[in-house]
Amino acid sequence: MTDTAHPNFLSRAAHCAALLFLCAGLFTLLGQPAVARMVQEKLVLELAQGPREITVEVAETPQDMAMGLMFRTSLAEDHGMLFPAPAPHEANMWMRNTYIPLDMVFIRADGVIHRIEPMTEPLSETIVASKGLVLAVLELAGGASARMGLKAGDRVRHRIFKSAP
Repeated sequence: MTDTAHPNFLSRAAHCAALLFLCAGLFTLLGQPAVARMVQEKLVLELAQGPREITVEVAETPQDMAMGLMFRTSLAEDHGMLFPAPAPHEANMWMRNTYIPLDMVFIRADGVIHRIEPMTEPLSETIVASKGLVLAVLELAGGASARMGLKAGDRVRHRIFKSAP
């Protein structure tokens, strides 16, 4: 006798379906999955018009890096998320389960911005590559880098970069 022919199979299947329905209802009521906040630190962007300090959440654990800004519905203009790596590498990012557009700022080990990918598409699984060796990726609200005048060649000050005081 297979499991599907067992008399209790339909009962178990009905219970599983009811549990899944209940969980889906809870997520709908809550609006979104719980989002854990990471350690917050200050980061300074050296802009042509002068330095600008922002608050960043630092994604240092593999779990934090995997979660990133997923499921967030907003990101303040003066906030971001920093993804540091142990060594310079070709960084590859994506927007899976990310509901808001982001600017991805790819930063070399010396704190100089290598390139910026502006206004990445929410929910896209298209790979956004650094196109060069970088030590970190800074995610900002979509369009924030243009509004601030941030561009490739500008410098970022934070404890992870060699140029940091």
